Amino acid sequence: MYKIICWTVVYPVYVSIASLHLPLHAVMETLGMFIGFRYFLYLRKRQGDQVSGDNRIWSLIGATFGALLGSRLLGSLENPPGLWQADHPLYYIYQNKTIVGGLLGGLAGVEIIKKIIGERQSTGDLFTYPLILAMIIGRIGCFSMGIYEETYGVPTSLPWGMNLGDGLHRHPVALYEIVFLLLWWQLFRYLSRRYVLVSGGRFKLLMIGYLLFRFLLDFIKPGYRFAFGLGSIQLACLAGLIYYSPVIFSPSRLIQKQYA
Repeated sequence: MYKIICWTVVYPVYVSIASLHLPLHAVMETLGMFIGFRYFLYLRKRQGDQVSGDNRIWSLIGATFGALLGSRLLGSLENPPGLWQADHPLYYIYQNKTIVGGLLGGLAGVEIIKKIIGERQSTGDLFTYPLILAMIIGRIGCFSMGIYEETYGVPTSLPWGMNLGDGLHRHPVALYEIVFLLLWWQLFRYLSRRYVLVSGGRFKLLMIGYLLFRFLLDFIKPGYRFAFGLGSIQLACLAGLIYYSPVIFSPSRLIQKQYA
């Protein structure tokens, strides 16, 4: 006689570390940033860096502050009425964040710093794999929040719909994102074996792929929509895709030309 053992996940998920009882989301988010940065340092040591030490530090500073600002601003604009009606708008902005805003804000921060210091080399390629790894780890934490953070999907009748804490079967969009990032990572490995990409090409591919993915994914996420049917994050994704439109419409720009 066999027993089927089932268990129910209680969202949000907490973990005990020593005497602390912490949300798994906070643990995984911190772990993602730490491991991602360590992976960046490892790749920089193994592959070398075309950017000088001082300029690399400045680019990191620009990326960090740009990501923090962009993440909070766009996160607070996910629900414009909530921001307009907030008693303490600055605190409301601080409470909200989104990875799309972090990526676009980080990009803007780096480009501004590069203009100031006169750096002409692309600085993004070394960030690509560490960013993917950090995002995967962070999304595990997002999934552990269930419906208590806006990283869940609308109800679905598909067989893989999951109860994320409210009794409804929903799209597990955090898991969709993890699968996408793993597949995108494999695509980079394939392209690296087959082609020689221009400097910065790998990072541009990451941004284009992720922004397009998030634009589509947000159609199956609940949240505020403007009268024309799109949300703030989708509009930000479109703005980012327009920025990269020269590469999107002419992908051969990403391939380094070989001369005999």
